[in-house]
Amino acid sequence: MVTSKKYYIFRNSTVERFFASLDASYSGYNDISSIPDDADVYVWFYLSPIKTNADVYIREIEAYAQQLQFVLSQIKPHKACYAFTLYNMHYIYHETSNWSINEAIGNYNRKLYELSQSYANLKIIDFARFCRQYPSSEIIDRKYYYISQMQLSPKLAGGFEGWLQNEIAAIEGKRKKCLALDLDNTLWSGILGEDGLEGIRIGNTYPGSAFLDFQNNLLELSKSGVILTVCSKNNEQEVIEAWNKNPFLPIKQEHLSAWRINWNSKADNLVELAQELNIGLDSMVLIDDNPSERALVKQMYPMVETPDFPEQPYQLPVFFESLCRDYFQIYKLTSEDKMKPHQYKANTERAVFQKSFATFEDYLKSLELELTIQELNPMNLSRIAQLTQKTNQFNLTTKRYTEEDITTLAHQGAKVYCMSVKDKFGDNGITGVAIITTGKSTESATVDSFLLSCRILGKHIENVFLKYVLLQLKNEGYSWITASFIPTLKNNQVSDFYELNGFRLDGDADGTSAYPKGAKNYFCSVHDLDFSIPDIYNINSLRR
Repeated sequence: MVTSKKYYIFRNSTVERFFASLDASYSGYNDISSIPDDADVYVWFYLSPIKTNADVYIREIEAYAQQLQFVLSQIKPHKACYAFTLYNMHYIYHETSNWSINEAIGNYNRKLYELSQSYANLKIIDFARFCRQYPSSEIIDRKYYYISQMQLSPKLAGGFEGWLQNEIAAIEGKRKKCLALDLDNTLWSGILGEDGLEGIRIGNTYPGSAFLDFQNNLLELSKSGVILTVCSKNNEQEVIEAWNKNPFLPIKQEHLSAWRINWNSKADNLVELAQELNIGLDSMVLIDDNPSERALVKQMYPMVETPDFPEQPYQLPVFFESLCRDYFQIYKLTSEDKMKPHQYKANTERAVFQKSFATFEDYLKSLELELTIQELNPMNLSRIAQLTQKTNQFNLTTKRYTEEDITTLAHQGAKVYCMSVKDKFGDNGITGVAIITTGKSTESATVDSFLLSCRILGKHIENVFLKYVLLQLKNEGYSWITASFIPTLKNNQVSDFYELNGFRLDGDADGTSAYPKGAKNYFCSVHDLDFSIPDIYNINSLRR
C-alpha cells in the first residue's frame, strides 16, 4: 500500500514553493540527465520560456516535447508521470496576425495527449485551467523571476497547491458520490408551497434562466456517475405534481436515485438517504440555499460537505464550476461510472421487488444473477484501481492503489481478479476486486485485498467470489492461504468475514506492530474448504 509518495519534478524554473506539500525532489533547470529510480511519481512541469524571439521560443518548446518523450522512455511503465500542458504566460506580440506562438503551444499540448495514448502511465494536467483563474498581470512577478528564476508569482503558491491536490485526486479516482439537492430557491426561484406550481420561476428569463442552466448542468454532471437525490422540506405530492406538470424543469423524478421530501430534519433525511443508497455520509454533498440548514448539518454530520450557496442566481455558474472542481472531478470515466445513477435506482427497485417473495432464496432465484470474473487486463485496470480508492464498507484491508500500484503488484507476481454482477434489473459492472500476493513458496499465498462495492451486497455474492478465487489458487497448487482484516471506522461489518468462510484466526496476530490494534490475521488450508456454489449463481470465467 502506498501511503506517502515520493515525487520527482522535472522543471525549467524555480518551482519548489508550489510543490511544498509534496515529498518532492527536483531536477536542475532543463536537466533530464538524471532520472532517480526511487521516485513513485514523476512530474513534468515546464513553463513557457521567456524569450523575445519567436523562432527561438518555438524551437525551445519543440525541444521540451522531445525531452519529455525521452524521459518517458526511461521511466518504468508502472510508475506514474504527470505532465502539465503549456500556457503562454508572457510572450509579447509585435505582430497581431502572427499565430505561430499559439500554434506552437497547441502543437506541444497535442503532442502530450498523443504521448499519453502510447504511455499509459502518463497523465495530462491542463495548466491553463489554473492560470485562467487569475488576471495575466498576477501570474508573473518579475521581481522574483529576475532574483530567483521563479516564473510563477509566489502569491499563487497556496492556490496552486489546493488546485493541484484536486487534480491528483481526480487522477486517483477520489471524488464524492452523491449530491443531495434542496428545491426552493436552490433548483428554482421561489417557494413552491407559497407561490404555487405556476409561481416558481425557472425558464428563459432571469432569475429563472440561471436556475434552468444550473439544473441542466447538474443533469450533465449526473451523466458522469454522480448520484442525484433531493432532500427538501416540502409537501411531497406538490413536488411530484411540479415534476409532472412543469415543462421547464429539467430534473424530474426519473433522474433521481432517491429523495426525502417531508418536514423532518434535513440531517435525519440525509442519514436515511445514505442508508437507502448504502453509501457513507462522507460521500455526500448537500446543496442548500438556507444557511441555518447547512449549519445544522455541519454540526451534526461534519463529514457531509456543505458548500456555501451563492447569494445571487447569476453566481450559479461559478458555483457549479467550483462544485465540480472541489468534489466531482475525475480524470477518466469508466463505463461503471456512467451507469452508476441507474444502478442505484435499480437497487431501489430490487428492494421493492424483494418484498413480493416469501423467502430470501426465492428472491435470489428470481434475480437471474450472473457473475463474470476475470483477471487483470488493460481494459479493467482503471476500474480495479478506482475500487481500491473508493470502497470502504466491504473492504478487508482498505489498501489504496493507483493504476501504477496495481501494475507493479502484477509485475511482482500478484494475481488480480475482478468481478462484475448482472441481474434482471441491470448490469452493475465491475464491483468486486481480489488481489492475491505470492511469495517464494509455491504452496502459500496471501489475500492482500478483498473488496466489494456496497451496492451489490446482501446476496451472498461476496462468499461466492471468495470461493472462486480460492478454488483457482487450489487448482494452481497452493495449499495454504493467509489473510488479514484491518479495522477502520467503516468496515466493522466484515470483521468476521474470513471466519465465516472457513479461515482460522491466528491467535498471536492481534495488535501486531504491522497492523493497528484490532487487526486479525487468518490462515486456512484450501483442502479443508467447501467449494460448492448454489445453482442460482451463474458464473462466467474469463481469462486475460
